[in-house]
Amino acid sequence: MITSVLVANRGEIACRVFRTCHALGIRTVAVHSDADANALHARVADVSVRLPGETPADTYLRGDLIVKAAVAVGADAVHPGYGFLSENADFARAVLDAGLRWIGPPPDAIEAMASKTRAKQLMGIRPLADVTEADLPVLVKAAAGGGGRGMRVVRRLADLAGELAAARAEAASAFGDGEVFVEPYVENGRHVEVQILADTHGTVRPLGTRDCSLQRRHQKVIEEAPAPGLPQELDEEVRALAVRAARAVDYVGAGTVEFLVADGRAHFLEMNTRLQVEHPVTEAVFGIDLVAEQIRIAEGHPLATDPPHARGHAVEARLYAEDPARDWSPQTGTLHRLTVPGPVRLDTGYTDGDEIGVHYDPMLAKVVAHAPTRPEALRTLASALERAAIHGPVTNRDLLVRSLRHPEFTAARMDTGFYERHLPDLTAPSPDPHAPLAAALADAQGRSRFGGWRNVPSQPQTKRYLMAGEEHEARYRHTRQGLEADGVRVVRADAHLVILDVDGVERKYEVTRYGQQVYVNTTTLTALPRFPDPTAQHAPGSLLAPMPGTVVRVADGLTAGAAVQAGEPLLWLEAMKMQHKITAPVTGTLTDLCVVPGQQVEPGALLAVVKEAP
Repeated sequence: MITSVLVANRGEIACRVFRTCHALGIRTVAVHSDADANALHARVADVSVRLPGETPADTYLRGDLIVKAAVAVGADAVHPGYGFLSENADFARAVLDAGLRWIGPPPDAIEAMASKTRAKQLMGIRPLADVTEADLPVLVKAAAGGGGRGMRVVRRLADLAGELAAARAEAASAFGDGEVFVEPYVENGRHVEVQILADTHGTVRPLGTRDCSLQRRHQKVIEEAPAPGLPQELDEEVRALAVRAARAVDYVGAGTVEFLVADGRAHFLEMNTRLQVEHPVTEAVFGIDLVAEQIRIAEGHPLATDPPHARGHAVEARLYAEDPARDWSPQTGTLHRLTVPGPVRLDTGYTDGDEIGVHYDPMLAKVVAHAPTRPEALRTLASALERAAIHGPVTNRDLLVRSLRHPEFTAARMDTGFYERHLPDLTAPSPDPHAPLAAALADAQGRSRFGGWRNVPSQPQTKRYLMAGEEHEARYRHTRQGLEADGVRVVRADAHLVILDVDGVERKYEVTRYGQQVYVNTTTLTALPRFPDPTAQHAPGSLLAPMPGTVVRVADGLTAGAAVQAGEPLLWLEAMKMQHKITAPVTGTLTDLCVVPGQQVEPGALLAVVKEAP
């Protein structure tokens, strides 16, 4: 029997595994990098072991250090979570060689399926060797790992070499393995997958389907179970193929077989020999705990004779610290508050006051809703996200709410090209026009506690805010009757709650302030100083870092004075395990190159200056 489990991972998945372990009475062990010294997963575990360093390569990808930690603290099993070393056969063998239990599939099964190239060969599919124009578009894909790292769509043959190099770098950084391969890219298919469980007694059980078609950068954003609108024959086919793939490698434990469904056909993509990020939707529909099942299987128990029955529908949304309107750029900073109301499940690796750093994936949480029907589940999840208090870096919350209510998605007509078609509409700013006034009134009332207001009429007061990238001015007047604002009656105003009568409808505004950052319901404002700082201006054509990160590459031969074309790649930033391309905004001359490879930059740092040609 397993009594102590070390989770070789971090963040949300480590907390998720610990939750089940605690419910089963199992002692928990965390490992953490220096950047994660105060992370939630390190705090909730019974014991935590430091992995010196900050980057994944120095910490969570160091299998030798993790095995040493497990032995040192007396753990008797290791759970890999997902990502990092979760699909690394050598790591699994090292765990077993140390006399520990491995809560996962046999190393040989991982080896057969964790490499996407070998998995496809096992299923009778060969990757492309020599790519020609006739093969385009193609997909460059990392052979190890997943989560969108090391994946690139190539539509021009001239771009292939550069995208191969970028994919190799991303894959090596995320998984410690830079192997990539090329396969045909199927446009606008549905991403459908099958959850399986297999025990050591020969039982392989498919647990329904999931649809994960809403993706950005080949990484899933919204997932649901079961896959809606799948024809019965196709549903049975993918389940049978999933069982066939598992039996082909004598699979044991939890795993997922993924397909791209297009034109009524299922194209095998890969088998993930680990727990998936989206496993909670299957748990909700089948009423089971997949982590508990993993532990029971590792202990040698057979699966229950009677398979669980599906009920209702579940939908999961991944809440990211990122700006979808700016090429999905990851965001960092302090997460002041994260509260999601309603009957939903919240899986997260953060609590109020935690820092979101540059070294790891920007996912803040997974929010899951379960209901008797799909429309009810979508409504519940959209409402919970819409009313959530998320104070901190920019997130994709508004995108998630709009996606869940989009007619194409509600009608289950989505595919993997959903965001390519609809991103501009889904990210169009729609701030509350009265939010600046509410913020100004709350600020005035908060300050009045320290000096009070004289009971005499006053001149109009003004306060400026930045909202959705635009400057807004709020005007109000302090009178003997109280606060007044043009066209709006102030029903109540204090430091945290403002009620405004707008055309006869009383609207409530909850206001919270952290320094210059102000949150009014779900609208984010930045209070502007009365007198702008003239030194904060940049020359026209300045390229600023959209996120904190490391300059990993500068275009070959690029120097100040070089002629550049609009859209031409100039340099690459790596942040949160993804590489981001910085391109020339206009055709002209590069007058200044301010960074070199290896340099760390903060958001807003000057990278280069391009002077537009006359």
